[in-house]
Amino acid sequence: HVQLVESGGGSVQPEGSLTLSCAASGDTSRATYMAWFRQAPGKEREAVAHVHPDGEIICATSVKGRFTVAKDNAKNTMVLQMNRLTPEDSAMYYCAAKRGGAWPPITHFEYKIWGQGTQVTVS
Repeated sequence: HVQLVESGGGSVQPEGSLTLSCAASGDTSRATYMAWFRQAPGKEREAVAHVHPDGEIICATSVKGRFTVAKDNAKNTMVLQMNRLTPEDSAMYYCAAKRGGAWPPITHFEYKIWGQGTQVTVS
């Protein structure tokens, strides 16, 4: 099994930056698709970025040009660098993983492994 732990959330002013990290532990020997999702109160969970085991990254249109994702396979970590944050980016951010399935992924239900989430507040 793979376990995921996010860190790095917090409060920031608009136009500020935050860096989130996702640390994977457990059975990381097999190829794993990873992703960042976010969910604001009263809203559906939405994908921020999907990361293919080969390194291809798909970012949501709403964050393109502002957010970047980096994956370090040697350290089993994934980083979400968020710049030029707006209040609309406020949400609980989750790291997720899956072993296979569709690419690009269609829904968040495909991901079976989730971290506990880290809160990002922009105000």
